[in-house]
Amino acid sequence: MPPRIISISRRTDIPAFYGDWFLRRLDAGIVGWENPFGGRPQLVSLRRDDVRCLAFWSKNFRLFLPHLRTLQARGYPCFFNYTITGLPSIFEPRVVPMEDAVDSLRELASRFSPEHIQWRYDPIILSELTLAESHLDRFAALAAALRGSVRRCIVSFAWRYRKVECNLAALERATGVRIVDPDLPARRKLAEQLAGIAEAHGMTLHACCCNNLLGGRVHRAHCIDGEAIARLYSGASCRTPRHPNRPECGCADSVDIGRYETCLHGCVYCYANADPARAAAAVHAHDPNSLFLGRTREESKQLLQECRGALDTEGAEGEMRAQRLL
Repeated sequence: MPPRIISISRRTDIPAFYGDWFLRRLDAGIVGWENPFGGRPQLVSLRRDDVRCLAFWSKNFRLFLPHLRTLQARGYPCFFNYTITGLPSIFEPRVVPMEDAVDSLRELASRFSPEHIQWRYDPIILSELTLAESHLDRFAALAAALRGSVRRCIVSFAWRYRKVECNLAALERATGVRIVDPDLPARRKLAEQLAGIAEAHGMTLHACCCNNLLGGRVHRAHCIDGEAIARLYSGASCRTPRHPNRPECGCADSVDIGRYETCLHGCVYCYANADPARAAAAVHAHDPNSLFLGRTREESKQLLQECRGALDTEGAEGEMRAQRLL
């Protein structure tokens, strides 16, 4: 199998909460992966020759920055999606302050380059607390602070996934704050205004899974951007086929090693971690030496048994290496 892009991770914030675990998996050269949509778990190689790029996602890279020296020394290509929204804490109760995130993004850019990083102003939440005008003001402040550190900004509007609806309803009962869904003309107007601000600060604006916003200064997003990765790392310049994760997704093919319900940020709009109590329990049970994220050592052993016959990249060799780690 050719080298793959490893997504770390759409489903949870590994750089913020599981950096040590990830480095141990990198040392071992292998990681377990559970398919959230069914099927047997698999083993994924993290050996340098099997990795085209490590594509990170996070709302707080601060604690992970020291680990990046290790990745660079080992020659791993890296790409980053950094989410900074500055939303009120009732929407993102345990996300680091906006100023701290901006500071660590700047440091990330100094170690790599602005081309290695995509700033995600995602999702756009409209409510009585966060009117369109407040988004324009906050976005302008962030764009000014990040000027020169990023070239691309990705936006999307909040999706009302079924399992998130109960959290939104609970928020409204507890605070009286109701999230509203603007009509398409209002979305397009706001997106175009944000694109103008981005352009004034040397950035292009890209809409994620929102093709009805495209046009003018609003471009299509590729959160895992195979062409950008090819430009940055010419040694791995083969084209990566697109592999959408949901309708209108523009991402390149990758394997995501995260697990749902393991993130402690507690964002009320999050589709991947809709139950804070379950996420806290998974973090408490997690063994940093386990092959599988958010699992105990015993659970990892059981999952490894289920992997037989469904290994991702290495067959018997990978299984033998995994068994030695248990």
